[in-house]
Amino acid sequence: MSSALLFPGQGSQFVGMGQELARAFPEAARAFEEADDVLGVRLSQLAWEGPQDELTETKNAQPALLVHSVAVHRVVGSELGTVVAMAGHSLGEFSAHVVAGTLTFRDALEAVRLRGELMFASGVERPGTMAAVLGLDDDRAEEVCERVRDGGEICVPANFNSRGQVVISGEVDGVEAAMARAREAGAKRVVPLTVSGAFHSPLMVPAEEGLREKLETTKFSDPQVPVVSNVTAEAVTSGERARELLVRQLTSPVLWSRSVGTMVELGAERFYELGAGSVLCGLNKRNARGYPCVSLGSPSDLDTLEV
Repeated sequence: MSSALLFPGQGSQFVGMGQELARAFPEAARAFEEADDVLGVRLSQLAWEGPQDELTETKNAQPALLVHSVAVHRVVGSELGTVVAMAGHSLGEFSAHVVAGTLTFRDALEAVRLRGELMFASGVERPGTMAAVLGLDDDRAEEVCERVRDGGEICVPANFNSRGQVVISGEVDGVEAAMARAREAGAKRVVPLTVSGAFHSPLMVPAEEGLREKLETTKFSDPQVPVVSNVTAEAVTSGERARELLVRQLTSPVLWSRSVGTMVELGAERFYELGAGSVLCGLNKRNARGYPCVSLGSPSDLDTLEV
């Protein structure tokens, strides 16, 4: 049976992530040790012991999530059958490129640590926020944002997560106006998100510029397995194309539901979510209805693994 791999993004982190895995498997423990050495911080201690608010900081959450995902793959990668495609949600796209061989683990760690710092700094320089809109289709959500932009405020769709679930992003006033308009348009729920900036929006342009400088000096190889891009929902098989799209990703919406559809088109018959939490398998209940999805993050999860 052909498999596709999913890698979670920011928001899935939690205190204790990867600790049981590292205790049970030396290869997982080494992944956390390598990260501590590369970054020069006790990332493993922060991931395993917290505090939660420090772990949630963008500069820490992003490398912690990447390490956990890579650690899981080191443990179970040989047991996942024929992998035909992979994708990661926002930060998770870097995890996918490590597993696909596009980036080395070291280079990805350095890049995502900087990415997190740049995103936080952009949020300070140009404050913004995000909100989840539930119960509107993609077109209606886009129309809501467009009407706000017509009024002079910045607000854009940031994540097309699944049918009826869109995250919007932009200036505080713009997002608040869009939240009100979304309710008027019939949204079932509108939920403000606790974030340090307007991710995947034009307010991230300064971060995009900084990340571009970093990735221009980073070696990219052609991925050994196609990685579906957040930006285009296309299967990426070129290292140079991957570099370009990882930069553009910071100011572009995450086309997640379309990305999952691309993986199905590439022949995926089942999905594995590698790393913290089970958000992406939850979304797959709409994005790939009828296709099995298993979240793998702890030793107990591995007991359910079937090849």
